[in-house]
Amino acid sequence: MNNRIRLLLADDHAIVRMGLRTVFELEGDLEVIAEAATSDEAVAAHASARPDVTLLDLRMPGGGLEALRRILGHSPRSRVLVVTTSDLEEDIHRALAVGASGYVLKSIAPEELADAIRGVHAGARWVPAEVARKLADRASTPDLSPREMGVLHLVVKGLTNPEIAEALDISLGTAKAHLRAILAKLQVADRTEAASEALRRGLID
Repeated sequence: MNNRIRLLLADDHAIVRMGLRTVFELEGDLEVIAEAATSDEAVAAHASARPDVTLLDLRMPGGGLEALRRILGHSPRSRVLVVTTSDLEEDIHRALAVGASGYVLKSIAPEELADAIRGVHAGARWVPAEVARKLADRASTPDLSPREMGVLHLVVKGLTNPEIAEALDISLGTAKAHLRAILAKLQVADRTEAASEALRRGLID
């Protein structure tokens, strides 16, 4: 009987997949059965290979988060461990909110990654302390409304209040009110700080 944990590696860098495969070959209970380099490939490979655990990078063509949504949409009980370079609060929040079983950074030690895979496979939610701290910071911040996100996008692009009002077909007073709400929720003093904070947290790519 094969008691190995069957893995799908979804990462657009071949050298990363090669490195992970080499690491897992040293573990007697981990077996790579499929690989993918894009979001579409990850979804297709998951459907055909039926892995026990999928290791998914967020930064890949088509979007890792989109792949996560599609995989869990077709197979809600699937175990997906996000393995990525992004420690942005919003990326962590979105991935776990969609249903990722865990979230680790690529700086993780090989033996710790193996433990994370085993934990996720066993049904645990794997969130290391450094990631949990980021998640806690994000949880303390009120969500921006869709309209506020639209205003924030334009603030990051450098548009003035009158330009934002014109672009969104709202009054200047409404544009200013949205900006005030954004500043309060992000706990910043002005639009420049708002843009910087939005990029730092990953609210805006």
